[in-house]
Amino acid sequence: MPKHILVVDDSKTVRNLVAFILKKEGFRVTTAEDGLDGLEQLYNAGDVDLIIADVNMPRMDGFTYIKNVRENEKYVDIPIIVLSTEGQDKDIQQGLNLGANLYMVKPAQPEKMIKNVKMLLG
Repeated sequence: MPKHILVVDDSKTVRNLVAFILKKEGFRVTTAEDGLDGLEQLYNAGDVDLIIADVNMPRMDGFTYIKNVRENEKYVDIPIIVLSTEGQDKDIQQGLNLGANLYMVKPAQPEKMIKNVKMLLG
């Protein structure tokens, strides 16, 4: 069974691009348009192996999303990659402090993203 990755980003272009790159590598991908949608998709999927989330999103931003995921014991071990245009040290530090495993600044090189995803999935 292919590993299941949840991509949470308010940009349809980014969601589609990241999903395309991951699917090409054989991953199963579900997308969500913001943090609230991302939580709903996570709860409904039941088998998410890794999450890639943006920071700047309407309704629920990425930092709040990560905090919510990490507060639920069921999802505490799911690796999370932040993929954001926010590349300042304070943003990176906040993402990692909240429980992200990795912080990547957009635009991410597809090869680097795949390498990081495979590394986190073990």
